[in-house]
Amino acid sequence: MSWRTKSKNKKKACPFTSGRVPVKSIDYKNYRMLRKFVTETGKIVPSRMTGVTNYYQHKISNQIQLARYLALIPYCDNH
Repeated sequence: MSWRTKSKNKKKACPFTSGRVPVKSIDYKNYRMLRKFVTETGKIVPSRMTGVTNYYQHKISNQIQLARYLALIPYCDNH
């Protein structure tokens, strides 16, 4: 018998497909929205944590990388 209890994790709803966040906001110029999908250390948050579908996760990661290249978002945290 396992000593760990199994918790039932509900799958998070995608904010883009549920209509809470407009899809047009996925843009490299909208760095305030993109910062929600980046950790404090500068890593892109995985979709299992944010609940975003694979399609939108790919779009978000591409836009974050473009914003990093244009120096709108830092690559890493401030030392």
